[in-house]
Amino acid sequence: MLEIILKEAEYRLVQESVLRIKKCFAQLSDEEIWSRPNTNLVSLGNLILHLCGNVRQYILFGLGGHADQRERQSEFDHAEVIPKDQLLSELDQLMVEVKEVFSNLNSEDLTRQYTVQGMELTGFGIIMHVVEHFSYHVGQITWHTKLLKDMDMNYYDGKDLNITG
Repeated sequence: MLEIILKEAEYRLVQESVLRIKKCFAQLSDEEIWSRPNTNLVSLGNLILHLCGNVRQYILFGLGGHADQRERQSEFDHAEVIPKDQLLSELDQLMVEVKEVFSNLNSEDLTRQYTVQGMELTGFGIIMHVVEHFSYHVGQITWHTKLLKDMDMNYYDGKDLNITG
């Protein structure tokens, strides 16, 4: 069961979410990635910093035992442009580290209790949180890209999603 859970989580994060982010960012300039539509919204660049901070805190610290050095508010406050290639490179490197943590987990790690961000979670709960949280923000990145570019992202290109049964 452990292998199935980790394989599915890795697929959702790396093969689905990160690829969608890359597809969106390929359509956007650094200026568009770092623009803030209004004072109540952060930029897409800030969302990437936020996703990286969240994954580091929950997976690398929570499950992997790394130091928890997250400064969450700085993810949202950061205003200096980081080029999209650098953001995507950092995201790719983070996914390598996630895979490494996953490769060292055992079944007991999924049921063990962890404290992350002041919350008590099982290892399985941490994985579910990260996948759900990541997906949520990838949806925001997708929506924003579609708004700016008036385009379909074609995530399911070539697949008939109307098949039933």
